[in-house]
Amino acid sequence: MDTWLGLMSGTSMDGIDAVLVSFPDNRVQIHAKHTTPYPDDIRQRLTQLSQNQGTPDDLGELDHIVGNLFAEAAESVIERADIDRSEIRAIGSHGQTVRHQPLGSAPFSLQIGDPNLITERTGITTIADFRRRDMAAGGQGAPLVPAFHKAFFSSPAENRCILNLGGIANISWLPKGPTEPVSGFDTGPANALLDAWCQDQTGRPYDDDGHWAQEGTVHQDLLADMLSDGYFSRAAPKSTGKEKFNLEWVKTLAHRHPEVSAEDIQRTLLELTVASIARQLPRSPEMTIFACGGGTRNTFLMRELKRTCSPFLMSSTAELGLDPQWVEPVAFGWLAKQTMAGLPGNLPEVTGARGERILGAVYYF
Repeated sequence: MDTWLGLMSGTSMDGIDAVLVSFPDNRVQIHAKHTTPYPDDIRQRLTQLSQNQGTPDDLGELDHIVGNLFAEAAESVIERADIDRSEIRAIGSHGQTVRHQPLGSAPFSLQIGDPNLITERTGITTIADFRRRDMAAGGQGAPLVPAFHKAFFSSPAENRCILNLGGIANISWLPKGPTEPVSGFDTGPANALLDAWCQDQTGRPYDDDGHWAQEGTVHQDLLADMLSDGYFSRAAPKSTGKEKFNLEWVKTLAHRHPEVSAEDIQRTLLELTVASIARQLPRSPEMTIFACGGGTRNTFLMRELKRTCSPFLMSSTAELGLDPQWVEPVAFGWLAKQTMAGLPGNLPEVTGARGERILGAVYYF
């Protein structure tokens, strides 16, 4: 049975998720999983680079460092599995996004983590650079995971919305009708601003279970200012990242409301995540929402989402047979499988590309 290795580090920049997975009979079978956290200094340098606070030397050094960390994550998950290395067909490495600019006269998306190092250290063919072929075809290069959602989570019995709560939130609309197209886009920030403000104000990398946010109250004027950002009303296809929603974005808006306390800002940022998602959900009389991503660990965020998105039912992808923390790395294992089979990995109706494309560059061993 062919096995694939997926590597993913998202906009939260907290570490590298590695998973060994196979897809028997169009099912997901996870054989091993492992997370390699970023050292604090590397995470800080990556954050600075994503805000254009870096030199070409920084970019080159971090590309090398992150490539080695991705290779270490791959080696660690292989050691955890009772699988011969020869059974692993390929590695699908998302890399670490440090800049995503899908609009303008020269759109681009930049992921680092040198795949040459991953191939050389593991002895396994690696596929990387998944986004730029879609962009070359006029797409946003993101989100890409809706193609995986469509392949494994669609149901002829119900409308489903897959909600990914990473640093950035995105949704995939999976209608039950066979003729209605799948759609998906980034709704805006999920954990990115919550983590950034918490780190800046308390020194903690994240607000565990939303405890700090619960100490504050929503400041309605500040929330209105946040929601007035043009991104939230922009029509799809659309995608975004930390180059847009970052600590400076928060501080600029907070400066207009000096009376708002730090904990009230945290609570308002959580409400921003909830409100921006709820306002952009598909207009459907019935659907079930299945959440995934790191944000599902924040019980306060999940409680507020369930309350605001009522009467729609909200669950997690665990109900569909896949742990919500591992959906994205599994998806990049699947995207590697698509590439090696010569099959497309994008959904043009999601990204805006001119058509389906085989994604990624292959680094053969």
